[in-house]
Amino acid sequence: MNPHRIRAFAPGRVNLIGEHTDYNDGLCLPFAIERGVTVTADLQDGDEIVAPDLGADDRFLRGTVAELRRAGLELPGCRLELASDLPQGAGLASSAALCVALSLALYGVAAAPPPRPLRLARLCSRIEGEWAGQETGLLDQLASLLGEEGRALRLDMRTLEARSVALDLDGHVLATLDSGASRSLAESGYNERREECRRVVELLGLESLRDADDAAGLPAPLNRRVRHVITENERVDAAVAALAVGEFEGLGELLNASHASLREDYEVSVPAVERAIEACRDAGALGARIMGGGFGGSVLALFPPGATLPEGAISVRPGRGAHSVC
Repeated sequence: MNPHRIRAFAPGRVNLIGEHTDYNDGLCLPFAIERGVTVTADLQDGDEIVAPDLGADDRFLRGTVAELRRAGLELPGCRLELASDLPQGAGLASSAALCVALSLALYGVAAAPPPRPLRLARLCSRIEGEWAGQETGLLDQLASLLGEEGRALRLDMRTLEARSVALDLDGHVLATLDSGASRSLAESGYNERREECRRVVELLGLESLRDADDAAGLPAPLNRRVRHVITENERVDAAVAALAVGEFEGLGELLNASHASLREDYEVSVPAVERAIEACRDAGALGARIMGGGFGGSVLALFPPGATLPEGAISVRPGRGAHSVC
């Protein structure tokens, strides 16, 4: 083992259900996946920190270094190398995985213990928002940090309580299919949706949309945004209940209902996504929905045992959360 080399891995995530609820203090049901980002740090003389592999994404490195130094960390010089089997722009939280892996690697080269997951998640969220222009909630970061093999996380984004949920699919398969429509959260309508939610909160005098019980009296399209958040929170707990009793037909119906709401009420789908959804359903999927920030990226589908996945689909299984690699 090279004592001057540190390696950290952070997984991407799939959110089974509970989309666009995280920044509204709502409920989510994500799980870390086995794919992710590995950052290898080799110590070198001086105080320069370089990562040639990042290229145009060096804003993530600059943000990570700045935030860690702001937190009082003394960072020695090092060279960072990146390896990833996580596709970018596919709704699998590649940016969050990159931030988490960079942070853990740099804590390692500084010989300092990383902070608790919630504090580190907030730090990584600041990097994405303030340095990379990608306004996010804490869903991606917490899922990457807290993931467990074979389990999902029921996250309450108001209390930040994380409850482990068994994800025993009894031979069923969860798979993602890239729609082919790439999207950048910083350049898409994601930030616009967040702003619409803030407007609703101001109009209704609420702390967050978690407190909304109906959308009556709101102008369009704000009424539809609220309706999605209310019904999506309900679908999260319905999905937890379906998993507990192995009701996979019901789970598939919940995925379909989530997609219909995301398409019609939240308006984050695009034609390429709809074609990917149809490809999954034609292959026998019990349910399918858009995932991630929307406006492109991947869809998530639940297939029965023995189904042949559509071309290009990738099966996803819950894996271990972020960790140092020996």
